[in-house]
Amino acid sequence: MASNEFKKNLGISGGARLVFAAALLLAFSICAAAQGLAKPAPQESPYKIEYSYKIKWGYADEWLALFQKNHLPLLRALQEEGRILSVSFDKPRYHASEQARWDFRVTITWKNIAASVDPGTEQALIRKLFPDQAAFKREEQRRFELLLEHTDVPLAPFSFE
Repeated sequence: MASNEFKKNLGISGGARLVFAAALLLAFSICAAAQGLAKPAPQESPYKIEYSYKIKWGYADEWLALFQKNHLPLLRALQEEGRILSVSFDKPRYHASEQARWDFRVTITWKNIAASVDPGTEQALIRKLFPDQAAFKREEQRRFELLLEHTDVPLAPFSFE
């Protein structure tokens, strides 16, 4: 009963309460949208991918020489263009089981997602860096023949805070 008396004293009818609630909801939605706009668009955030390579036994040196000759110059050129922010290379210090084994890992931080998937520009760069396309294609084919496994894993940052 006190609730009805309170409503009468405020002079708020059922329709007015509904309009007030809708206006309040709209105000909260606008505030939430404005906060969302303040964040950078996902495509503008750096995008990190870990590339792991498992090589056939006895062929790691050959694979690495081909990678260094044909793929590393491309990565460096993409870094000079600004599409790649950083590149790091790792190999395991100790051995693992065959199932868990990988031989080389390349972690690339791309400027954004779009920078990681621009094959047109990349192909033009490959033609410029490697004028003998027949030799380049043959050596890249060989590099991939030496692989037992190759994975590309996009990494998602997280925080405990």
